[in-house]
Amino acid sequence: MATWNSRGLRGSALEEYINRTNEKYLESGLALIQKIPTPITPITIDKENRHITLAYFDQKSTVDYIGAVQGIPVCFDAKECHTDTFPLANIHAHQIAFMENFEKQKGISFILISYTKREEFYYLRFSLLKKFWQRKEAGGRKSFRYEELDPRFFLQYSGGILIPYLEGIQMDLKTRD
Repeated sequence: MATWNSRGLRGSALEEYINRTNEKYLESGLALIQKIPTPITPITIDKENRHITLAYFDQKSTVDYIGAVQGIPVCFDAKECHTDTFPLANIHAHQIAFMENFEKQKGISFILISYTKREEFYYLRFSLLKKFWQRKEAGGRKSFRYEELDPRFFLQYSGGILIPYLEGIQMDLKTRD
């Protein structure tokens, strides 16, 4: 059973940006994306601040978000990266399996990465994630570098949308075999 502590709040700003983006997309009738809550069992609660400070995950999580974009099933996870090297240890085998099965059902899977020091957001297609994952499984690098990413998938703030990942989905669909 995995343990959760306050480190789990590291991505809360990223999560808030995504949630606001999802609200904009819903208001515009473009997408319906929901945050998937991770079931936890609280162990220690800071009663003064009413915060959970220690908990156990009840089960393995799959991805952070799931929904539909113009009739297309979509699932994605959100990750923060503080350097130019993204450790694949931040993604788990069961998440890769879920995303792969989601893609087999004609859905779109991806990872949204916030490169915090660069103040950039990246749409990591599942196909590229899978290549990095297979390289690791074959004994290669256990991470990928910023320089290995396709520059077309960096997301630029536009039209009041904080993280315009629909642009990434559109590009993803255009570049599929």
